[in-house]
Amino acid sequence: MMDMKLKNKSRPSYAFLRIVSKTMDIDKKARYFRTDQPLYEAEIHMLKAIKENEGIHVTGLADILGVTKGAVSQTLMKLQRKGMVVKETDPANLSRLTLKLTPKGETAYLSHEELHRKYEKVFSDILADYSEANKAFLWSFFSMLEEKLDKFME
Repeated sequence: MMDMKLKNKSRPSYAFLRIVSKTMDIDKKARYFRTDQPLYEAEIHMLKAIKENEGIHVTGLADILGVTKGAVSQTLMKLQRKGMVVKETDPANLSRLTLKLTPKGETAYLSHEELHRKYEKVFSDILADYSEANKAFLWSFFSMLEEKLDKFME
């Protein structure tokens, strides 16, 4: 049994799966993002989509996030209760509501962006001493891996 664990530990595919698993564990945890309310992955990504698409409405948000309008509505209710989002009447279409971040939602958004910059720094620190050819190979590898995984999931 021990030989199998050592063999698997040295396989690139298993290393990749361990990294993905660790990344998912990090993402699943609720974070406060410098606010007084915990936010889950779906909530912070909804805040990001709202911030980056000012004046968006529920249908547009569902399209961007690839989820149902019902899922958007449920998450929006949670975000409204947490004081992160407000709904406003669309001046161009009075029967439609647009979404906007509150100051607390803005704080969470900015903190989330900072987290992404930290992830980017992890990569750039690791890659700092690598040649441009090695970096190009890695980018090519990740691109091909993503493409193959997309096809694998079909």
